[in-house]
Amino acid sequence: MAAIYTDLEGKVVLVTGGGSGIGEAIVRRFAEQKCRVAFIDIARDGSERLVRELTDQGLDVHFEYADLTDIGALRAAIGRIRNGLGAIQILINNAAHDERHPTPEVTPEYWDDRIAVNLKHQFFAAQAVLPDMQAANSGAIINFGSVSWMAGQGGMAAYTAAKSAVLGLTRSLARDYGSYNIRVNAIAPGWIMTQRQIEKWLTPEGERELMQRQCLKRKLVPDEIARFTVFLASDEASACTNQQYIVDGGWV
Repeated sequence: MAAIYTDLEGKVVLVTGGGSGIGEAIVRRFAEQKCRVAFIDIARDGSERLVRELTDQGLDVHFEYADLTDIGALRAAIGRIRNGLGAIQILINNAAHDERHPTPEVTPEYWDDRIAVNLKHQFFAAQAVLPDMQAANSGAIINFGSVSWMAGQGGMAAYTAAKSAVLGLTRSLARDYGSYNIRVNAIAPGWIMTQRQIEKWLTPEGERELMQRQCLKRKLVPDEIARFTVFLASDEASACTNQQYIVDGGWV
């Protein structure tokens, strides 16, 4: 049984990339806290199935379709969420795409695309919701990074560059908006066994290396990240800001 944080009940939560993987687990956990949860995703079918499932359980979940690399579309989706649910009180910048890319094959256009899908939208989503939080003199933003750059992972330089930059973004926003009682933190997950990771990247060799490097000798699952995210957004973490929290089973 997961912990219930009563201060979260009724709060408007926005999750980017909430239709699958870690984002889906986060949506589920905030919905169980009786939050009013909205999420933005580019995948319609899975997102709509998730909304149907959770609304059938009596939970308050709303889906907006948008390509987060299109900042105009992102802003419009956030505007619709605000109009439908009210001022946004918690932002979870989860969306990302860890496509591998050999360095010699990276073009300027591909580099810009990787920054757009892994970093740029985090800033502009925060920019869009910060006025709501300033007006309320309260709020929480959680940006998702990765342990990949700390572990020195190769084969995806644009991704690791973007994810390392999440920490700088987080610390700057925390400093700028702390006077409004807005907390800004980052979470750096390890290798989490989403369906995509299992299908695309998990190999016997990779699993053996993971079990050698992790302190915990088991696979980590999306719900473990989701439960920590909900805690960090709650008043139980009221003194936590300007930090990056590694949730990786002791990998790095």
